[in-house]
This record gives sequence, C-alpha cells and structure tokens, in this order.
Amino acid sequence: MNGTRLAGAGWGAFFVLAASVLWGTTGTAATFAPGVGPLAIGAAAMGLGGLLQALTAARSIASARPALRAQWPVVALGAAAVALYPLAFYSSMHLAGVAVGTVVSIGSAPLASAVVERIVDGHRLTVRWAVGAGLGLAGTGLLCLAEAGDGGTGAGIRSVGSTTAGIGLGLVAGFTYALYSWAAHRLMNRGIESRAAMGAVFGLGGLLLMPVLAATGAPLLASWSNAAVGGYMALVPMFAGYVLFGWGLARVRASTATTLSLVEPVVASALAVAVVGEHLPALGWVGAGLVVGSLVVLTVPVRFRNENATASAFRPRYSGRR
Repeated sequence: MNGTRLAGAGWGAFFVLAASVLWGTTGTAATFAPGVGPLAIGAAAMGLGGLLQALTAARSIASARPALRAQWPVVALGAAAVALYPLAFYSSMHLAGVAVGTVVSIGSAPLASAVVERIVDGHRLTVRWAVGAGLGLAGTGLLCLAEAGDGGTGAGIRSVGSTTAGIGLGLVAGFTYALYSWAAHRLMNRGIESRAAMGAVFGLGGLLLMPVLAATGAPLLASWSNAAVGGYMALVPMFAGYVLFGWGLARVRASTATTLSLVEPVVASALAVAVVGEHLPALGWVGAGLVVGSLVVLTVPVRFRNENATASAFRPRYSGRR
C-alpha cells in the first residue's frame, strides 16, 4: 500500500510540475501583446480558460451537483480566489517586472497554503516540506533580489512606488493562489471528482471575470497577434495547465502543490533570458538552483523502514474518500 501511495504522489508531483512549466510561459507570452493591459490579459487567460474547464467537465459537474451544492461555501470561496488571482498576478508583473512579480506571487503561496491548512484543517507540517519550502523560498528570494538589483533591465528602471505596489499585489496573488488550491483540494477530499471540483471552481471564477474582460478586453481584438496571445494564454497555460494541476491536487496536499509550483518563476526567468533577451545576474541563477534543489527534496520518493512512519510530504489525502 505504501508503494501505491508513493507512486500516486509521484504522479501528482509530475502533474503539478508540468502545469507549472506551462504557467511559466505566461509572462513571456504577454510581452508579445504589449498593447494589452494586465487586467485584460488576466481576465482573458483565467476567465476563458476557466469557462472552458467548466464546459469540458459539464457532465462531471452535473453528476456532482448535489455534493457541490452541499459544499457551496467552499466553491464560492475558491471561485472568488480564482477571479482575484489573475488580476493581482498580472498587475504585479506589470508594475514590478515579470521576474519579481512571478517570484513574489508564486514564492509566497507555499507559506500561505501551509498556514491555511494548519489553521483550517489542522494539518501538521512535515520536516521534508519545511526543508523543501525553505530551499524554494530562499531561491525565489535570490531571484527577486537579483532582478531588483540589476540596474540595466526590469525592476531596476522602475520607481520604488511601482515596485512596492507590484510586490504587494504579488502577495495578494500568492494568497489567492493558495486559497483556491486549498478549496479545490478540500472538495476532492469530500468525495467530489477532480474534474467536477476544478470545473465548478474555475467555471464560476471565469464567470466572475467576464465583466472585467468586457470592460478591458478590446485591445485583444485589435490585432491577430494580440488575439493569438489571448487564445494561447486561455488554452495552454490556463486550461491545460489547470487540468494537470487538478490531477495533481487529487494526489498531493495543497501545500505540497504550491511548493512544487515554485518551478514556475525559474521557467519564467529562463524564458525571459532566452526569448525576451532579459539579463539574469549570477545571483539569480543561484536562486534558480536552490529552487531546483527544493523540487528534488519534494519529489524524490522516500521509503521508510518503519511502515508506520508514512507521513511523507506527499501523503495523498483522498485515500479515505467515499
């Protein structure tokens, strides 16, 4: 049984990492539509992607309707977080730069997620998670410092007020990311299928974003390139990425999933260097290495000598659902 749990956790980690790689492309993709504001990008990406998730999961949502109705406060909380997250995230990147905005948003999520799980669910934090999260947060902090200290590009030419506001919005994004991850995971723990849980939360969140898209989305239709960016953001990182993320959440705790997603700022920084032409100082590459180290700590399977000592950071919480 322990081997089955470890295998399930391994697949869960793989799905979350794959989703994080896709999410890491969003900042670079947005640079190909410079005339589109962050609110429009966020509303199009998460709004349309969320509605598409709901449409493809319509049958599962219909079957789980009684269970979803019984859990409506969790669904509503998750949907509100889904709607707020992209607005804060893309505004953070716009004000503080792609690297800093991504690092703060994703880097703050593991701590927020762990606090939510501790307060609401009473989950104990494992030593393995603490080591992995510590390495990941140290790495994201170095990435942030490297970008902020690089006087030639990015945050180095931004005002202190703009960068500060961007960091603040990044913290809001990290909290809302942790919150909707927790909400979706809780629904799955209550016996609701992954597709139904993710489809309901993201579909309702997508509906909440439609007024924002209607008010700000005109530039997306101004050119084929802008429309292509919007379509890519909705279909690949948001729709496909969150389908993978849902599969992962069914197998690992929300705090572990948000920690694994620390690979996103590494991918975002690498693409910014390779595609956009930004410069990442040596300190930033050290930070990226620490993030990779945190992923190794969290994803390499550990077999315990004592069968009773199975409190791995990945122990799947869905095993007892009906």
